[in-house]
Amino acid sequence: MPDSTVNAMRTDEGIADMTQPDLSPYRVFTEAEWSHLRADTPMTLTAAEVQRMEGLNDPVSLDQVETIYLPLSRLLSFYVEATQALHRATNHFLGVNDGKNPFIIGIAGSVAVGKSTTSRVLQALLARWPSTPKVDLVTTDGFLYPNAVLEAEGLMRRKGFPESFDRGALLQFLSDIKAGKRNVKAPIYSHFYYDIMPGQHVIVDRPDILILEGLNVLQTSNLPKDGKAIPFVSDFFDFSIYIDAEMDILRRWYMERFMRLRETAFRDPGSYFHRYSLIEDAEAKRIGEDLWAKINLVNLTENILPTRPRADLILTKGESHEIEQVALRKL
Repeated sequence: MPDSTVNAMRTDEGIADMTQPDLSPYRVFTEAEWSHLRADTPMTLTAAEVQRMEGLNDPVSLDQVETIYLPLSRLLSFYVEATQALHRATNHFLGVNDGKNPFIIGIAGSVAVGKSTTSRVLQALLARWPSTPKVDLVTTDGFLYPNAVLEAEGLMRRKGFPESFDRGALLQFLSDIKAGKRNVKAPIYSHFYYDIMPGQHVIVDRPDILILEGLNVLQTSNLPKDGKAIPFVSDFFDFSIYIDAEMDILRRWYMERFMRLRETAFRDPGSYFHRYSLIEDAEAKRIGEDLWAKINLVNLTENILPTRPRADLILTKGESHEIEQVALRKL
């Protein structure tokens, strides 16, 4: 190949700059552009209801519900309708009746980015569609191995990494949900005790829509060289969302939440992290920074962030926690 041709292929970002708009698999919208796609979708939440859905150090405004989440609710209504029609067509072709096929939404992103708040807002909006669907919300935290197992395997400082989850149990849960089984159990995780609650479960009974929220829900493992089929969690998703923010912003949000917890939940003697409420602020900040840099940042860069391009929708937040950009997959 001539040198001139090679040089023409090179950019400041390297060969074949995939950030060019015509090569991107996403359509990108500002908040204002996205808000116009709401059309006539009605607002069904009050300001007080939205406020109750906020997570610790993760505010969400009624304005953002109108400009971001209502258009998203409208989009999801189209996806649900189309997916149900495809399911009916497939059943007709096969001559079977598989019954209800729940629509599953996966929500991924870093620690402290606001996955739980987004999940709660979406759950409330979707449940108030005119058809009043049954919408359940489950977090993958319940599928972490118990602390006793993590300690025995030397994984306590890898908690939240892919290897700290009982992947088999999570895949079985999703398989049962997709199969329309009744009263499927999901384990319960306590952030207060920092562990799985033995014998406690949430029951998921044939929802119309299931929202699954977690750090690594878009994660894939190494593909087998023999070509055998192995399921990923995301194989069960009908739509996936990644919540994004710059790493420096995420670090600040994590530290703000960590320091606020010292003044609230950590003060309870029963809390797993009670010891952090008994030390000086400077020492607490040092510990928080260490937890971020050596655990959460590593998990983000090695496992979570690389899955961002697999999402159907990317919601990008700015410093004030507000979503400033929406990217919708077009390919």
